[in-house]
Amino acid sequence: MKAWFVRVGDKLSASYWFVPSIMAVSAIVLAALMILLDSAVGSAWMDRVGWLYAAHPDGARQMLSSIGGSMITVAGTVFSVTIAAVVYASGQYGPRLLTNFMRDRGNQVTLGTFIATFLYCLVVLRTIRSAGESGGYSFVPNLALLVAVLLALCSIAVLIFFIHHVPSKIHINSVIEEIGERLIAEIDTRFPRFIGNAPRAADTNPDTRVPATFRRDASADEAEQRTLVCAGRTGYIELIDGDALMEHARKHDLILRLQYQAGDFTHTGRALIEAWPPERCDLEAAAAIGRAVSIGSRRTALQDLRFLIDELVEIAARALSPGVNDPFTAVTCIDWLGAALSDLAGRDLPSPLRADEHGALRVIAHPETFATFMDRAFGALAQYSAGDMVAALRFLGALGEVALDCDDPDRLVVIAGYGDRLEALSKSALSGFNRERVEERAAQLRRALGEPDYKRRLRDSAAWLGGTA
Repeated sequence: MKAWFVRVGDKLSASYWFVPSIMAVSAIVLAALMILLDSAVGSAWMDRVGWLYAAHPDGARQMLSSIGGSMITVAGTVFSVTIAAVVYASGQYGPRLLTNFMRDRGNQVTLGTFIATFLYCLVVLRTIRSAGESGGYSFVPNLALLVAVLLALCSIAVLIFFIHHVPSKIHINSVIEEIGERLIAEIDTRFPRFIGNAPRAADTNPDTRVPATFRRDASADEAEQRTLVCAGRTGYIELIDGDALMEHARKHDLILRLQYQAGDFTHTGRALIEAWPPERCDLEAAAAIGRAVSIGSRRTALQDLRFLIDELVEIAARALSPGVNDPFTAVTCIDWLGAALSDLAGRDLPSPLRADEHGALRVIAHPETFATFMDRAFGALAQYSAGDMVAALRFLGALGEVALDCDDPDRLVVIAGYGDRLEALSKSALSGFNRERVEERAAQLRRALGEPDYKRRLRDSAAWLGGTA
């Protein structure tokens, strides 16, 4: 159930109607409260304020009609401009970035402000009565009128903000920065992030060992000793509720193995989770375990770091395509990918074996390795960067920056491998001076990584590591 709530909350934050709807309802409530206050206080107090005066019914109607009419007109214009900006950004940077613009709170609040002001004026307008309409008694909610004027002034300020916000929001550097900052924030939040606790290395309790049915060398008979929890719909896995999985595993004394991770595509009937021993996982338990996995129509960044990396790779790949030929946009993407992988290089990634508070193995998750993320980022971009000298040089520089924050010899080997791959690809994609520059830079990186004091050499070579090559 928690997975469902988190998924719905994420969709509401990315919708273009939720915030304007809340603001519209709030405007109606505010109008009702101001009318009640006007009925109780009246407008005689205005005579004691020199720069205020009570409005007459005709003037009040005209003012509210002008404000309300102009607000709904501007709201339509704002919506049109936003949709045009979204269509442009989606076509220019990639359709997967559509959600980023729909999620933008500035656009949502701007539309909500104009709609809320319109509804406020509409509700207050219907309460104005002249003496001829109500048997000699007139009613003009002058305090509510003042609030309407204040809302109109706020709407003008929001319009000025919107005019600046839209072009700055679709600027490519702003788009990349937003994705990159979210990627780094997610890395900081998730690593180390565990489902349960890591089993103790010295623990000899057999419950902490992987059952035979989940081992790679399991026999056919052993492999059948498990219960399959299957997907109920087709789509992308958006969220896996780790706390719920641990709770159900403890409750039924089970060991669960995840077949997928967030961002993977599955279809109806495909096994999502395997449970052992099978006799403890009845239909009710299997259904509860299945509800811990939320499946939707598209990938999201809720738990999928690969999705954020893919967005940056997509922008860079489009920028390096022959039709666009914008290497400096690709350089910006590589800079943010390098920053994110540098942050990740100094962190311990969680074990796929997750134990409960008593040390008993409960969940076997998909392993997340540094090499996997490197392949998703630099491995995917190598073929595109190799054909452009500017992007290739920055690619190698970013690898050097990642190495500065890495002490693990195995990870350094991975980093060096992507430098070698780029050099090999550039030999067939570049020629002459351009190829010589890339080969020289690759040799510098390889030498720095191969020598014991490589970090000092990398830092001393900051001139070629930094900038945009």
